[in-house]
Amino acid sequence: MRLRFQDKPVDLYIAVGYTLASSAGLLLSGANFVALPLVLFFPGYVVIAALFPDASHLDWIERLALSFGVSVAVIPLLGLGLSLSKVGLRPDPLTALIALFTTIVGMTAYWRRRNLQSHERLSAAFELKWPQWQVNGSVNRVAVLVIAASIVVAATSLIYFSATSPPAARYTEFYLLGSGENASAYPTRLNVSETGTLVVVVVNHESVLTNYSLRIDIIGVRVVHNTTSNHNESVEVNRTTWTKVNVLLMDSQNWTYIVSFSISSPGIWKLEFLLFEDGMLSGQKLHLFVRVL
Repeated sequence: MRLRFQDKPVDLYIAVGYTLASSAGLLLSGANFVALPLVLFFPGYVVIAALFPDASHLDWIERLALSFGVSVAVIPLLGLGLSLSKVGLRPDPLTALIALFTTIVGMTAYWRRRNLQSHERLSAAFELKWPQWQVNGSVNRVAVLVIAASIVVAATSLIYFSATSPPAARYTEFYLLGSGENASAYPTRLNVSETGTLVVVVVNHESVLTNYSLRIDIIGVRVVHNTTSNHNESVEVNRTTWTKVNVLLMDSQNWTYIVSFSISSPGIWKLEFLLFEDGMLSGQKLHLFVRVL
């Protein structure tokens, strides 16, 4: 059986079709054994197809080799773009971004190739036929069977280990930011009744819809010297629950809560942030010491 394409860009159909199907598989079922071509080959292939739509500049060996190299260069750039965005570098957004990139660049390659004359377009021909056992001889028969068996074993092993791999860790991001939503400018020194601002961030990576509760306590502390350890320690003098907020977050959804506070008495105070999940204390606590003058 002889397969050939030139008039129709079958290779681009395969590239974009596989990308969309494998991305859907990753996002919906976590079938990660389909991810290797999605990450290591097809993004670079469509880029090369868009840059060199005709058959005169690159032969197939060069085209395939460059596809791997360009993919290795493109994926980190996409990841860097995500990490600099509010979405953050996470598997699901990265998978969706790779699918979007490959589809758009694949459509560009399709448009460039369709604008060429038919005889200038990239083409390939494949001939599939059963091996002629009586001609190849017994040694070649054994070699073909060994190669075929190796491919089956490798594919089966890849599917097995992908299916039995442990699930992704479930966790919740919980951290504080200063004014301007950066990891600095924390209000650690205030005047009496001066307003300080903090930003609390919660990101759900629990893979399920989760009901969070945030409790903020203001604690008066006194610094005493521990003669046993020869270190200063803070001792809690009083505690007041300042506020409690509930929020329902879907998986991968983030929530930011702006806290504006003021303290009317001088001294050393501690703001303690306690996170509850579905009514139970998650074990995550954050605190900030504030000296009020």
